[in-house]
Amino acid sequence: MAINHSSFELTGPYGDWRDDLQSQGYAVIKNVISAEKAQYYQKKALDWLSSFNPAFNLDDPTTWINENLPIQSKVNTFNGYSVTHEKFMWEARSEPKVLQAFAQIWGTDELLVSFDALNVTLPNRKDRPSQKPWPHVDQSPMRRGLHCVQGIINLSHAGPDDGSLMVFPRSNTVTEEFFDETDPSTWERKDIRLFTEPEIEWFTRRGLKPLKVLAEPGDLIVWDSRTVHWGGEPTAASNTIRTVIYASYAPARLASEETLRLKQEALRSYRATTHWPHENIVLRDQLVYQDGNVDPRSRTAPLELPEYNDRMLQLAGAKMY
Repeated sequence: MAINHSSFELTGPYGDWRDDLQSQGYAVIKNVISAEKAQYYQKKALDWLSSFNPAFNLDDPTTWINENLPIQSKVNTFNGYSVTHEKFMWEARSEPKVLQAFAQIWGTDELLVSFDALNVTLPNRKDRPSQKPWPHVDQSPMRRGLHCVQGIINLSHAGPDDGSLMVFPRSNTVTEEFFDETDPSTWERKDIRLFTEPEIEWFTRRGLKPLKVLAEPGDLIVWDSRTVHWGGEPTAASNTIRTVIYASYAPARLASEETLRLKQEALRSYRATTHWPHENIVLRDQLVYQDGNVDPRSRTAPLELPEYNDRMLQLAGAKMY
């Protein structure tokens, strides 16, 4: 019943951060972009967020409420309004050392990139309680082996009190064992699997504990999609606006013709897809309110159109290597 095509395994030791990715399921790669570039990308992201309602003021936390913000796709995450194709998002995805890191993982620089989301976490929101953990993996139980490595281009300080990625280190090494002990009739091909509290106890009984990933502006966080993880909320002590860009890469040779067709359609229509760059391509439609109405601020094109070059089109799957 398992899907085994396109699987891959790391075969260290490597003597670098890839050893952490292999053994712990995640790694932090320091200073992949400069602090100045990270500040630039964060400013562009916050300018984008501020463009929806003049009542929203970054210097006034009382204005950090839902009615002043675009609709979130997930907790603190935005993938509507063509944001995934904003110029600054493509610039960040094309950073040379980001590409180099994923080329080291996969052993090739002929990569595809995901059209993934922007996360802006405003601390101490007054209009909603802190979100509970939602531990999950972004790989179907029907897949075995390493299929996807996810990434976060970190643009803000992520200290112990700030919002950041939460992981169960080493869970990538036992997730498949967990699924082997579950009823296969409950498995889905969908590449996300949420865990209940009793299921998480399976991992904690094996000595695994959640950990907040600490990082600085300009760092790149990577993790195996079999690693149990979620977006961690800031504590009340934090005043940091978490700002990150999600970006995953995989070899172009792994993509089918249908995958490339869907990526090209997403590129033309400025739509988001999923965390996956080479499979599991789901075109994201514009978001709607709970009452079913479309946000009148919806956009069908970015505020700043990207300036595509050959390398970007190759990453998008629109130009052959």
